[in-house]
Amino acid sequence: MSDPEDDRPGDTVLRVVDAERAGVRVDQFLVREFPQFSRTSVRRAIDRGAVRIDGVTVKASHILKSGHRIQFEIPEPPRTGPAAEEIPLEFLYLDEAIAVVNKPAGMVVHPAKGNWQGTLAGALKWHLESGGLSTVGGPVRPGIVHRLDRDTSGVIIVARSEESHHKLAKQFESRSVEKTYLAITQGQPDLDRDEIDLPIGIHPYQREKMAVRRDHPTSRSAQTRFEVLERFWKSALVRLSPKTGRTHQLRVHLAAIGSPVLGDALYSGRRGVPAGFYGDPPDGPPLLGRQALHAAKLSIQHPFSGEAMTFEAPLPEDMQNLLTILRTFGKSRDS
Repeated sequence: MSDPEDDRPGDTVLRVVDAERAGVRVDQFLVREFPQFSRTSVRRAIDRGAVRIDGVTVKASHILKSGHRIQFEIPEPPRTGPAAEEIPLEFLYLDEAIAVVNKPAGMVVHPAKGNWQGTLAGALKWHLESGGLSTVGGPVRPGIVHRLDRDTSGVIIVARSEESHHKLAKQFESRSVEKTYLAITQGQPDLDRDEIDLPIGIHPYQREKMAVRRDHPTSRSAQTRFEVLERFWKSALVRLSPKTGRTHQLRVHLAAIGSPVLGDALYSGRRGVPAGFYGDPPDGPPLLGRQALHAAKLSIQHPFSGEAMTFEAPLPEDMQNLLTILRTFGKSRDS
């Protein structure tokens, strides 16, 4: 057996279960093999698909058998949390309990492998730590109750105390939070409005992706309502209302009905939108440098007062400009 200290983050190591260590849970086995990691960090690695047994992802509770071959991708070591960074933020609302931010595209919400600087968490520590940020999510996620993908812009809510964090988390868990997104799609949904009800689990081959997977241990039910607001040539403007909050849910669901988010490198096969894509002048700058997905509206009950509150973030300039191009060039062809 190799010395755990020789294993570097990102390395994939192999362990073979012998008869003496059979019969235990996979998370317990890995904690014993890699004492530098807590059981929580090992479980997180399992949940994100970094652990495979005989080539298949499993749950933390999976019981090992003699001869099982475990592949474990070494996670980043625990850190004390992001450093406070003086990064401008647009606050949509702020009081002693919550902060609501219009997150720009390109900003990672909290630190992770390869992204320890320039995060929303680091910016929040600069702006708000003296006035309070929840510690429920641990030092790496100060105040973070939910998240948006790096290239998704829009409304995100932050807890400023442990009490507000717990109360907000209950609203997300009970699905009483109402979320509305706007997306520009590559291709068009067949129907003007519908509900997509497809389970989502870890992709069988690409660890960074999710996929529609039925009857798989990692799969969870997922529902998304959508409405087409405008149709263009090769595209549409779509309003999305997720009933559940699975990882990459909107992106996976739109791809599953043949209309992935425009510019989504993981699910549409193209990052951003190049000039000339819609018959516009091809020698200009790219029409969009990221996926065309925006968290436009979020409705909650205030964790202390119980007041119904709705926060909105206007469509960002890059998506507005893209819509102008679509309305200019995309309407001139059959939708």
